[in-house]
Amino acid sequence: MKLTMLGTGNALVTECYNTCFVLSDEYGHFLVDGGGGNTVLSQLKKAGIDLMDVHEIFVTHKHVDHIMGIVWVIRIICQNMKKGTYQGEANIYAHDEVIGLLKDMAFKLLNKKETQYIGDRLHLIEVKDGEERTILNKKVTFFDIGSTKAKQFGFQMIYGDNKVLTCCGDEPYNECEEKYAKGSDWMFHEAFCLYGQRDIFNPYEKHHSTVKDASELAENLGVKNLVLYHTEDKNIKKRKELYGAEGREYYHGNLFVPDDLDVIEM
Repeated sequence: MKLTMLGTGNALVTECYNTCFVLSDEYGHFLVDGGGGNTVLSQLKKAGIDLMDVHEIFVTHKHVDHIMGIVWVIRIICQNMKKGTYQGEANIYAHDEVIGLLKDMAFKLLNKKETQYIGDRLHLIEVKDGEERTILNKKVTFFDIGSTKAKQFGFQMIYGDNKVLTCCGDEPYNECEEKYAKGSDWMFHEAFCLYGQRDIFNPYEKHHSTVKDASELAENLGVKNLVLYHTEDKNIKKRKELYGAEGREYYHGNLFVPDDLDVIEM
């Protein structure tokens, strides 16, 4: 299994792309979120991932920096279904609110030649809290992260030799996530900024975590590998160094602070 970070930034970044990523192995690709626009298409191309080979997609929540890129993904997949260059079917998983929005946007913004494939070969699949699905031949459990803003789901994936990967979305951890995150081999967690710069970026006012917060959490949960994303971009040139230094004060596992298009072997 490998992780390809298509984007690592929060909603308002301009020096990198919004947070979205792909999990890949011999069974295929699993795209998680799409960022805020059609840059997702160029990021996939730069990463060497052909969208025609992507058949499994998950959208965490309705914020524009996560959902709008998926509209472009739907458009391109449907266009290529029409041309005969996209083989098989596509599945897009999300909770009810996101599925409703995607349907509404697709049928209002795309033409009938494209939308004819929605519900036929491109499936918008509603998942509920605690629901299990088989994706890339692995058990994936979707769960409500208990957001105080927009309703948001994360997921847990069991892969390899019973390794556990937990994606906690882009908001601070809630206790309801413990049964999924505790003891994970890999945990993906947001880190809006450095704790040392909290007075500059005001993460708590925006209901986000700092590097210190996420790192202390991973230490307490016994997580083996921690990936930090959904960050500010003012420190982009030194982000790895600065975030790594602060994080390792509180966390003793393997800490990853990826840049856009970084690939991590898992």
